[in-house]
Amino acid sequence: MFFDLADPVFWVMIAFFGFVGILLYYKVPGMIAGALDARAEAIRNELDEARRLRDEAQALLADYKRKSQEVEDEAKAILEQAKREGEALAAETRKSLHESVERRTKLAEEKIARAEAQALSEVRSSAVESAIAAAEKILKTRASGETANALVDSSIRDLGGKLN
Repeated sequence: MFFDLADPVFWVMIAFFGFVGILLYYKVPGMIAGALDARAEAIRNELDEARRLRDEAQALLADYKRKSQEVEDEAKAILEQAKREGEALAAETRKSLHESVERRTKLAEEKIARAEAQALSEVRSSAVESAIAAAEKILKTRASGETANALVDSSIRDLGGKLN
């Protein structure tokens, strides 16, 4: 016969076809294919999710870099503004100090001038008083009688003109 029942190859072939038949009966190839398709779909979904997360991460990174640059620019602008304001304040303070020193110098010079004028006036007044006293002594000793009366009359006339 074509098949020899004593041949082990025959029995292996029968076992193999039986095994394949059982696999086909219970639809194992379909289940394996379904499981592989499900696994492939899960992997695809995970890859899509990973791409989406990577894109979001890159967008966040770009956003943070942009914000960091904006903050850095703003900080530079604030520093420059503070520097300008500081320089302006320093210039204004120097100007104010200079004006104050000039005012005080002018006031001191005016006080000195007034003190000099007052001292000069006092010296003149003292000199006039001394001259009057000296003149009085001289006139008392040298002028007498009619000369004294003429001088008194002349002084009274001059005094009236000076008081007006």
